[in-house]
Amino acid sequence: MIFIGIGSNLPSDMYGAPQANCEGAVGILEERGLAVTGRGRWYESAPVPVSDQPWFVNGVVTVVTDLSPQALLDLLHDVEYAFGRVRRARNEARILDLDLIAYDELVIEDRQGAVVPHPRLHQRAFVLLPMQELAPDWVHPVLKTSIGELVSALAGDQEIRPVT
Repeated sequence: MIFIGIGSNLPSDMYGAPQANCEGAVGILEERGLAVTGRGRWYESAPVPVSDQPWFVNGVVTVVTDLSPQALLDLLHDVEYAFGRVRRARNEARILDLDLIAYDELVIEDRQGAVVPHPRLHQRAFVLLPMQELAPDWVHPVLKTSIGELVSALAGDQEIRPVT
């Protein structure tokens, strides 16, 4: 399974509110040739690390594609750019954030390109909770830990709630 994390905490000219940005991103990923095969609920989450930024709307989708991990990452960055994202600083507020979370069972540690699985996915409730909805039997290919165990091990200080 290929997992893509989607997040937003700023409005955009294209779609408006952060949740609409996330929904719009799913549509654009499909327009760009990805087959979206599943999606978890949207969650509102406090910024990680904690800051005074607005809360994020986050979710995860599963996709099927013939693209390589690097080509897929390039496509994700192109879509972010189309939404108006400019990368200036790590963990800044953003119109759209698309992350390649995992690509089948692949492990790639190319510090100049795609890194899969995402190096911090096991620390992020806003990634693990929607992933668990999509693939409750998923096992982290590096840590060899089930998603249920990863969720149980999350730090209790992450504020997150499903969008109603």
